[in-house]
Amino acid sequence: MILFPFSDYWWFYVGFTAFVLVVLALDLGVFHKKAHEIGFKEASIWTTVWIGLALVFNYLFYLYAQYIFSTHERYTSIQGLDPDTQAKTSALEFLTGFVVEKSLAIDNIFIFAVVFAYFWIPKVYQHRVLFWGILGALIFRAIFISMGSVLLQYHWVVIFFGVLLMLTGIKMFFAGTKPQNLENSFIVRQLKRVFRVHPHIEGQKFFLKKDGLTYVTPLFLALIFLELTDVIFAVDSVPAIFALTKEPLIVFTSNIFAILGMRSMYFMLAGVMDRFAYIKYGLASVLVFVGLKMVWLNEAFGGKFPINWSLGIIALLISSSIVVSIVIDRRKKKNIFIEN
Repeated sequence: MILFPFSDYWWFYVGFTAFVLVVLALDLGVFHKKAHEIGFKEASIWTTVWIGLALVFNYLFYLYAQYIFSTHERYTSIQGLDPDTQAKTSALEFLTGFVVEKSLAIDNIFIFAVVFAYFWIPKVYQHRVLFWGILGALIFRAIFISMGSVLLQYHWVVIFFGVLLMLTGIKMFFAGTKPQNLENSFIVRQLKRVFRVHPHIEGQKFFLKKDGLTYVTPLFLALIFLELTDVIFAVDSVPAIFALTKEPLIVFTSNIFAILGMRSMYFMLAGVMDRFAYIKYGLASVLVFVGLKMVWLNEAFGGKFPINWSLGIIALLISSSIVVSIVIDRRKKKNIFIEN
């Protein structure tokens, strides 16, 4: 059964969405009102703030879940439901979903770098593009999660997305670490065919009036490209979190918190992304593992693979790929230094 049905917790969704909109308004209207280049220190601070907010929310959610599970008749009448154990499980599901989405977001960050380089977007304007891109991503994720909460009730849909996640992970393994080239990208070709594109960037403008005609700037093309690629990524990330929990409320909140910190994480990692080339293999392993959960592991463990095991396995896969990336990067630099 769903512990947090939308019909009873619609007010939670409304309140959480209002909180997110207020935070975004403060972000763009106060802290980043003036366009400027985001440095490593500022990005690190904001990354810490976003992760800190997610952890505070997770703790408050645990306390709230513990309270309602022990006091509300809806839950006290459920045979075998231990309030503290179930509250801890719900909090762990949020944390695991947050870690998975945050990890998969790293792949998006590599795309950000490629897109900004291709469209020659100066660093001073990248925050503006990412702000509106992530605002759009929040809307699309809400739609995907709503659809997922309905579709993933059917067993064949669960199996389909489980197999899709496994195939995506396997594809990532064989994709290697070569940088992507957008020159022949289908999306880029179609965007340039649909829109009247101005060849130069004109400040922060997405649109430009010239000789009675409306043009879109490279900033707008970069924004649309990022939106479309996020929709593609959502096909993987949303089912991945549903494999960890059946609660749409937990999927929604963990997904949104992870997305909110993507901009600052991009600026923090922008200068060192080449050192984490092998993290793709960790992400691929996570997708294969999560897909395996949907196809087989959940059923093998009586309908639910232990969430604490999931968190441990996912953390091990991601951390191992990070360590491997750092070790290989240092060896390469050491070899270059010796040769010179």
